[in-house]
Amino acid sequence: MDNLITRRKFLEVSMATGATVLAGGRIFGATAATPGTATNPTFKLGGDLEVNRLGFGAMRVTGDGIWGWPPDRANAVKVLKRAVDLGVNLIDTADAYGPDTSELLIAEALHPYPKGLVIATKGGLTRPGPNQWVPDGRPERLKQCVDNSLKRLKLERIDLYQLHRIDPKVPAEDSLGALKEAQQAGKIRHIGLSEVSAEQIEQARKIVPIVSIQNRYNFDDRKWEGALEFCEKENLGFLPWAPVGGTRGLGGGGAASVAKAHNADVYRVALAWLLQRSPVILPIPGTQNLQHLEDNCAAAKLKLTPEEWKSVAA
Repeated sequence: MDNLITRRKFLEVSMATGATVLAGGRIFGATAATPGTATNPTFKLGGDLEVNRLGFGAMRVTGDGIWGWPPDRANAVKVLKRAVDLGVNLIDTADAYGPDTSELLIAEALHPYPKGLVIATKGGLTRPGPNQWVPDGRPERLKQCVDNSLKRLKLERIDLYQLHRIDPKVPAEDSLGALKEAQQAGKIRHIGLSEVSAEQIEQARKIVPIVSIQNRYNFDDRKWEGALEFCEKENLGFLPWAPVGGTRGLGGGGAASVAKAHNADVYRVALAWLLQRSPVILPIPGTQNLQHLEDNCAAAKLKLTPEEWKSVAA
């Protein structure tokens, strides 16, 4: 069938670095004319889930190595509650975070969920141990992952379920087909992908509708620029993970000088840069520290001048 992609094709595509594909796909909505000029405070995932663009990533509410329970469970609950108090209505997690503990903490802190809160989770990675991540995209396992996430999160339907990684050992149509079945069964509202190129997104959309992409991206690491540009053309949400550098940190002397001018830290500047970079970008910074959370959320109010924006990533 022409709507299925072969394993070989997907593996070939996975070697790409995210270059822009040929035009011809359907285009939805308008985007900023120039990078750095985005001003929209909200974005509609899939055209119907409106979220504030600055979200929260719940990976780091777990233990060291993204493994087990956090050292201070009560504090993790406070951080999640405070994020919502600060206006966050998009929380990103995954069954692999802990594993399981991030989803359990979200339910512990926030269930029954406030109206309008979107919880995005992921499946497709296993955890042999701390800081270890192994893809498993077998359809039977993904179906079980969806069911288990529903139970842990105490949800009847997951608003956004993302394939955490494409498994090179499993045909992509099988993995995505399992998520499509879960969607048809009413267990998933929308489907997203993670760490994929523009070509992979286009191929996946031949199997199932895709509304969002979650790739590593920040002003200091723009490997996936082509994937972002594709998302802009198609009005797909782009959730950059490691938006403030993750464990690698951030470079860039321009960011430090801009931060000093605004009496802010470089992380707030990095988030402000992302929010202005594109109207489809939905940063999801994570932390276990309440003060860091406050600082991160303040990035939504930090406006960089065009000159400052350009200097950050110069």
